[in-house]
Amino acid sequence: MECSTAPTQPASSDRSSDTFDSLEVGSPRVGTSCLEDYVVEGKIGSGKFSTVYIARHLKTGRNVALKKIQLFDMMDATARRNCLNEVNTLKCLDHENIIKYLEAFMQDNELVIVLEWADQGDLSKLLQDRRKEDRKFSEGEIWAIFTQICSGLRHMHKGRIMHRDLKPSNVFMSSGGVLKLGDLGLSRYFSSKTLQVNSVVGTPYYMSPECIREQPYDWSSDVWSLGCLLYELITLRSPFYREGSNFYLLGKQITSCDYDPLPSDTPPEMVKLVCDMLRSNPKERLNIDEICGQAFRYKEKASEK
Repeated sequence: MECSTAPTQPASSDRSSDTFDSLEVGSPRVGTSCLEDYVVEGKIGSGKFSTVYIARHLKTGRNVALKKIQLFDMMDATARRNCLNEVNTLKCLDHENIIKYLEAFMQDNELVIVLEWADQGDLSKLLQDRRKEDRKFSEGEIWAIFTQICSGLRHMHKGRIMHRDLKPSNVFMSSGGVLKLGDLGLSRYFSSKTLQVNSVVGTPYYMSPECIREQPYDWSSDVWSLGCLLYELITLRSPFYREGSNFYLLGKQITSCDYDPLPSDTPPEMVKLVCDMLRSNPKERLNIDEICGQAFRYKEKASEK
């Protein structure tokens, strides 16, 4: 399900008639809402071509995350295609542990994507707070967090979608302790004939060895990132973090699987699971179904202690 590249000419900026009608066949359809349907209450983040706001839908009173993307300022066709892919990706994902796509529309030459609002921040902030407090997660807390991340990723993989940028700041938290995967701008839909992709994306600390080497990669690259996340839940730091390191040294550490052993009091099940995900050879890593099976079993076992 490849998306067409957006045209280089801006779409009309009329209020509610801004849609993707002018895009090529195969581009995502979007709703007929407009910015006037929302009250923007504050900026919560920004990227190279996008800004995210918290907003309130006037009709329902619902808080949402409103992502404005300068689509037509993106002269690079790949960047434009990735943004359109994000819309298509979000539309086909419906799972408790994935941020929900609500709608999208064009206005003032910008693509506006309206997303479910996770009101408790992200996992990166929680990890940062725990580091400051020097307070590690309990075994039960680790499994409660990890199993939710696994569930969201398994749903993506079943839909033949890789996340490709799995990291704490892309795991969002909502009321009731529910975690949700988000920021799918780097995801790509895999057709049934697609086995590997070659583009190098992702965050260095969570990049797999094959990505560092600029080799083709597949679903197991997400599994590597998942292993990094579990390690960080246990220790409160990335397995490949070193004070004063640089990208070259980081790459060498990742490709050689050079990370500090987990603390001696770490449950053996966690140690083994991390080891089985952080393997240099992608073919030796567990798949997401195997990881979910083990994680939920260990979570139940921990609850009985």
